[in-house]
Amino acid sequence: MIGLAASFAVLGAASNALGTAFQRKAASTVAEGGGLRLLLSLARRPIWLAGICGVLASATFQALALVNGPMALVQPLFIMELPFALFIGTRLMRRRLPGAGWQAVAGVVCGLALVLVAASPSGSADQASMTRWLPALVLCLGVMGVAVVAGRPGRPPLFRAAVLAAAAATGNALTAAMLKSASGVLDDEGLGAFLTTWQTYGFAILGFCSLLLLENALQAGSLAASQPALTVGDATVSLLLGVMLFREHIRTGVWLLPELVGAGLIVWGVLRLTRVVPHALEALVGDVPAAERPAERADRPADDRTGG
Repeated sequence: MIGLAASFAVLGAASNALGTAFQRKAASTVAEGGGLRLLLSLARRPIWLAGICGVLASATFQALALVNGPMALVQPLFIMELPFALFIGTRLMRRRLPGAGWQAVAGVVCGLALVLVAASPSGSADQASMTRWLPALVLCLGVMGVAVVAGRPGRPPLFRAAVLAAAAATGNALTAAMLKSASGVLDDEGLGAFLTTWQTYGFAILGFCSLLLLENALQAGSLAASQPALTVGDATVSLLLGVMLFREHIRTGVWLLPELVGAGLIVWGVLRLTRVVPHALEALVGDVPAAERPAERADRPADDRTGG
């Protein structure tokens, strides 16, 4: 079951990276604008529809992974979305990933492998009692609320981006916990029970709120501030929620040292990526700068178009 859960998680990360990259590629081919007109323009492009299918497939794979394995294993594996997005996005957008970028990707992948091997997440229940849910909800929603207040407009941009990304990461982790519980209900009791359990509506609402927080974090400051908080925060909170809610187990004691080394490699890799390949990272967040619009491309230097 652990192997199956890990496989579904990696497929989910790859699907989301592919979907996001396809959507960004489609967005770079339409005129600037927003609202319904932009949506209608994108809907006529097969590559955008393929991107939507990728995102939907990712949600399905995530649910399957959470049903079959511990949350403390599944959610950290979604860090793989970052290297997948870079690999796919640089090719779709015809950019080169410099050697330093590949070194950073290797750091992220090796760090993630070290953390998961050392922690060896195991044991998982599909459901948790309300005596476990209440403190988890209070803690996570409280952290998100404090971060929103701390990241209000007027604060330094880098600080604001980091705290809002941390709030989004906390929301993503809590959303995954609710999705795991709701998916377990669907698997055990069927669609009727799934539609009446509070976790189903909880993950839909909280997922939307987390997306809004992420968009605000990306608008507030650079990726160098938001991406590490988002990447590491989601994995860390997911580990804690897995233990708190679903009685999952991770190794501690002497294993904490390699776990910290692995976490350090992930942080180093993400920070390195945000500095050496900022254009490539746009493929992950779906940001389409005005300079990338078709009408303006011809005026840009060749090295800018390749990301070199």
